[in-house]
Amino acid sequence: MLKRAANPVVATHWGLYRAEMDGNRPQALVPIAADPDPSPLSEAMIAALDAPSRIRRPAVRQGFLRRIERGGPPGSPNARGQEPFVELPWDEALDIAAAELGRVRAAYGNGAIYGGSYGWGSAGRFHHAQSQVHRFLNSIGGYTRSVQNYSFAAASAIVPRILGTHDGLVEGHTSWARIAEHTETVLMFGGVPRRNAQVSSGGVGRHIVEEHLKALRQRGARLISASPVRSDTEGGGVEWLPVRPGTDTALMLGMAHVLIEDGLVDRDFLDRCTTGYEVLRDYVMGCSGGPARTPQWAEAICGVRADRMRDLARHLSATRSFIMVAWSLQRADHGEQPYWMAMALAAMLGQVGLPGGGFGYGYASANGIGQAPMPFRFPALSQLANGVDDYIPVARITDALETPGGAYHFDGQRRTYPDIRLVYWAGGNPFHHHQDLNRLRRAWQRPETVIVHEGWWNPLARHADIVFPVTTPLERNDIAASARDHFIAASHAVATPAHEARNDYDIFSALAARLGAEQDFTAGRDEEAWLRHLYAEAGERASAVGITLPPFDAFWKDGILMIDPAPSEYTRDLLADFRADPEGAPLQTPSGRLEIFSKTIADFGYDDCPGHPAWLAPKEWLGAPMAATYGLHLLSNQPRHRLHSQYDMAGPSVAAKRHGRETIWLHPIDAASRGLAEGAPVRVFNDRGACLAILAMDDAMLPGVAVLPTGAWYDPVPSGAGDADAPLEVHGNPNVLTADRGTSKLAQGCSAQSCLVEVEPWRRPLPPVRAFLPPDFVPRA
Repeated sequence: MLKRAANPVVATHWGLYRAEMDGNRPQALVPIAADPDPSPLSEAMIAALDAPSRIRRPAVRQGFLRRIERGGPPGSPNARGQEPFVELPWDEALDIAAAELGRVRAAYGNGAIYGGSYGWGSAGRFHHAQSQVHRFLNSIGGYTRSVQNYSFAAASAIVPRILGTHDGLVEGHTSWARIAEHTETVLMFGGVPRRNAQVSSGGVGRHIVEEHLKALRQRGARLISASPVRSDTEGGGVEWLPVRPGTDTALMLGMAHVLIEDGLVDRDFLDRCTTGYEVLRDYVMGCSGGPARTPQWAEAICGVRADRMRDLARHLSATRSFIMVAWSLQRADHGEQPYWMAMALAAMLGQVGLPGGGFGYGYASANGIGQAPMPFRFPALSQLANGVDDYIPVARITDALETPGGAYHFDGQRRTYPDIRLVYWAGGNPFHHHQDLNRLRRAWQRPETVIVHEGWWNPLARHADIVFPVTTPLERNDIAASARDHFIAASHAVATPAHEARNDYDIFSALAARLGAEQDFTAGRDEEAWLRHLYAEAGERASAVGITLPPFDAFWKDGILMIDPAPSEYTRDLLADFRADPEGAPLQTPSGRLEIFSKTIADFGYDDCPGHPAWLAPKEWLGAPMAATYGLHLLSNQPRHRLHSQYDMAGPSVAAKRHGRETIWLHPIDAASRGLAEGAPVRVFNDRGACLAILAMDDAMLPGVAVLPTGAWYDPVPSGAGDADAPLEVHGNPNVLTADRGTSKLAQGCSAQSCLVEVEPWRRPLPPVRAFLPPDFVPRA
């Protein structure tokens, strides 16, 4: 058995920490000295170990258990999220889950099982819930999987079509070091939000954004944040370019018109390195139908003055310039378009591939974007081969549950939704990250069985049939490593598992044994053997690039390895090799060039994603007819006080709440016109739902915009305002308001940021927030 080190390390998505211990319990998590800008998010982890919402033992929903005991199929009595639970011994709960998996496989096939997970449950490479659940389901024959993610689904569809790979989106970026050294003008669409840069999948060894912004300021670079909210880029020396939500493409088109009209387009670069510029040029100038996309035209849409647009376009042309686009922009109707247009605008400027010039996506959307990577990747737990070919875009889960067999378009294909009978979820919380939660809640009743692994009674656990209590990162041994950072870290178990919690791996091993797949799933290894195996594989990869890792036991004792990237990584410029030799280093696009016009996409015939960048009005924005009824554009951003919905019940997240609920931010003009007072409770609503929040005012945001961060645990109260289909949510979860529709037929990503709402005073007594209390339990009948 692995022994805890004397100075134990805990690896998280928001940093590396040393645990100060008092016996078998940590008293504090202290950031490592190498991190210049540590996150405070770890403060919640210790308190959460014994929070009232901690799941103590396996539990089964009362109505589900009754149906099991009667010997019939479980069915779906529209009671998930409403009924009490019955706590059961581990062996009996595992027997029931194994029997349900076997029943569904026999009756409908493995394609009727949906393996849900969103991957943020742990920074560790072994106790990675997404890998664990997928490996288990594949060991028993496979499952219907999801593709893409909520973070940048629209971008992941468009970027490979126009660049040939995902470079510049998730890796391969122009490095921050290169930008800090060479760039004279940085135009940041969506800003570079420090709150997002606290975290990174796989962990953070060093937070990097603030130090590079500081270097740019000290060098005298011009920093421009194009966003509805000034604080999307923090610190002094940043110009704020207030732009209406969802209209960034129009702003870029207006600047493109200036470049064309003033003769500032780099035709040599366009001729050598792009295809289809003439199509975009004719669209911008109005030669192919429609109006000319002049700065005056763009001003009426985006709200930025035409003269400022002209000055900015000319300044970008006259200086070494770099265009950044946050992931948030593409989480909207037609979210593919600002990404496509940003590339086209950078190509027109002709600076793509120059030192510190060009464009890139996602800077500060997570820490490590633009950081020089390690020279090798730490291995992941193998998920085995999936015996089922079917999949859905991850943001289309409600559509799939509602319309089995229904047709939909996706990335040039016409597909049909699977008939999902069993949902197995480990890691993540769809009742946080999905849109239109009232619709999801109704669709969630349709599967016959829902099995969930969770540490706390969050909304996902409350809407399950079978709930298995799992350990937290403080209660298990693991190894963390990030493809966007320079470390390999042990993550030591510093607390005894609470109550009857078990690791995901132990739960799946027990289920696999019941289903005849134990050897396939475990490969004969326990936790320690897997950690040693993964580390040994990492040692082989390191040796292949001339790096020698210390023996495992020495690594486990020391806890942290810092590994320097190759020096050339610090001088990386996206598409530099291609720029230097377009013929000798072609892109993996059909033309071998940057595709300003894509014949492939044009041939799909999608009305919501033409063959070139275009302004396509969102269904919900401040210029839509719907704005006459719902006059505020809601932005549901990542909070600064938690990661997604994690640890909402403790630490910084609880401290940030007012009256136990989330804060919604409005401009004072909007608050005054609605008779709203600072610190007062308000009802936020549209035709999809309503929630309560507490008002705060901020004049550093555009009038007409509301900001309500994501992550408050979904807490509907059917007896409040609303009805059974759309109950009042009392905690401040914005996803009862956001629209659940695909960004386009091409990508089918989430469109959360295209959302109109209205806000009114709440004059009745505030309902209690019950999100952090366990559900009701009843004895077995």
